[in-house]
Amino acid sequence: MSENISKVEASRREYSDWCAAIGITDLEKLNAILAQGKGIELINLCEARQERKYAEAANQIYWHRGDARIVMMSGPSSSGKTSSSLRIAQQCRVLGMTPKVIELDNYFVDREHTPKDENGDYDFESLGAMNVSLLNSNLNDLLSGKEIVVPRFNFKEGRPEMDPSRTMRLEEKDVLFMEGIHALNPALTPSVDHSKIFHIYISALSSLPGGNKEHGSTTDKRLLRRIVRDNRTRGISPESTILRWPGVRRGEIRNIFPYEENADVVFNSSTLYDLPLLRYYAEPLLYGISESSPAYEKAQSLLEFVRRVTALRPEEIAAIPPTSIMREFIGGQTL
Repeated sequence: MSENISKVEASRREYSDWCAAIGITDLEKLNAILAQGKGIELINLCEARQERKYAEAANQIYWHRGDARIVMMSGPSSSGKTSSSLRIAQQCRVLGMTPKVIELDNYFVDREHTPKDENGDYDFESLGAMNVSLLNSNLNDLLSGKEIVVPRFNFKEGRPEMDPSRTMRLEEKDVLFMEGIHALNPALTPSVDHSKIFHIYISALSSLPGGNKEHGSTTDKRLLRRIVRDNRTRGISPESTILRWPGVRRGEIRNIFPYEENADVVFNSSTLYDLPLLRYYAEPLLYGISESSPAYEKAQSLLEFVRRVTALRPEEIAAIPPTSIMREFIGGQTL
């Protein structure tokens, strides 16, 4: 009898098998590859694999498009959801489909109707913060060939705006892409025929063969990605990102992980070179956190985590293509 495993675990094992197939079975072998000056070769190999995975996801959407006209994508923080969704959409175009996008963030309820958490603060991650009724009405209208006005949420005013010029209709070759926290939760679309929705779960599920924890911690890898990205794009200090992380994790545990098995496709956004890359960018940021900081202990834990891998060299980093997932975090992306 075959072993019954989850879709997420199956994806993790597939990645582990691929690592073994190319001869990188532990961190020592990964570091040896980098020490031999083969970093660019490794980057190119990893990117070629990712391209195949984007194409495979698009193929599945293509074969389901007669029924599923809506693609819902979700995943935990810093999994590369934005890049992955854009690349999958690009592969859909190769197959003759026309992706259209509606951001789920446009379907928030008015600020005064937003539920509050145990501390009395607005809980924007709660499903109750979403205008489920309007979303379902819009999706059913689109599926039936009707034109809708897509709301635009005004975050400053805390209310949606209905601009008559923001119309959308699904034509024969169109596929609607939507990405958000609750995208895999069936309670988001209770009035929509779920056979019309194709679900994709995206996460950084790295795991070298043998259960190598040093390279396999999805959580710490995502935190490192977020530290680098938030410091670069938003000017948020590594200390602040670390201190906010437990709240991010609580939201993931409540709103994302319980629904990951609803995915039709599990997309693994890890690459073998991501930790060597993250060490180059994150290490100096983490060293800047003082011993008196409440984030110091976690910073030291992350430093120990990245020190186990050899950092990429600048000339190797320059070879990372502008369409790479990792460009979402270090910059230079041209998607």
